Amino acid sequence: MNSASVRRLMTGFYILLFFAYLFGPLVLMGAAAFNSAPYPQVTPWEGFTWQWFGQLAQDDQMMDGLKNSLIIGVGVVCLAVPIGLAAALMISQIHAQARSIFYVIVVSPVLTPGVILGISTLVFWQRLGDWQGADFESLYYDGFFLTVVGQSTFISAYCMLVFLARLQRFDRTQEEAALDLGATHTQVFWKILIPFLRPAILSAAVLAFLTSFENYNTTVFTIQFESTLTTVLAGKVRMGTQPDLSALAVIIIAITLLGAIVHEVLRRREARREAAAFEAARRAEMETDLASLGQEPATT
Repeated sequence: MNSASVRRLMTGFYILLFFAYLFGPLVLMGAAAFNSAPYPQVTPWEGFTWQWFGQLAQDDQMMDGLKNSLIIGVGVVCLAVPIGLAAALMISQIHAQARSIFYVIVVSPVLTPGVILGISTLVFWQRLGDWQGADFESLYYDGFFLTVVGQSTFISAYCMLVFLARLQRFDRTQEEAALDLGATHTQVFWKILIPFLRPAILSAAVLAFLTSFENYNTTVFTIQFESTLTTVLAGKVRMGTQPDLSALAVIIIAITLLGAIVHEVLRRREARREAAAFEAARRAEMETDLASLGQEPATT
């Protein structure tokens, strides 16, 4: 056995160990969701059952937290994705010297601890409500509103990074050609830029929703008297794990995998569509060049 074989074996062992460490707990938790034992365990196996999924559906506290998490996630998507798109467009169009400063300002919430974001959001909107009166205080001091705003402060930065990666491939000559042909800036935005950014919009929306769904540090301060799925889970875990939590983990993993598969299928379909359009444009350009070359002798 030479050194190259040893290196390949060590690399394979490291990769196997890494994936076992990464996915091992998920596999064990998924198996425990189907074990009839009253405590989440894989061994000893006491029998296959679906009862923990039924028990999960009957948990009103868990279902309310899930409903609130879905509502907040949709709100964060509706707020963070447009903000991230606006920030990405601003960065791609402003002067290079101001671009770095603006980028640091927009990305800074990502580097701020979630605890600080939650407390600052709570204090800011409470003080704003006190300053404007009791009616505005009751409007601002709402768990759903504060959570959506607090999470969007840093999730919008993630969305901006997704849009920036997509905008790097955008050909600005398409906008210039449309404007030269008489299109307005609004028409260029909706007819050219938005169709090009459609895959990035979908990716940013999925990223924003998943990040909001699993967020805890910011949510625990802003949710007030309500609860989300993460806060409910945190309270249940403190009292000891239960098999219905494993059932919930299986459902979340299945939904995440399904969403990832759908996103990958759509991404590859979009890539094939872009490749076909590029190939068609290239062939049309070649045919035009060949036709012009064939007409040159006749004109001379």
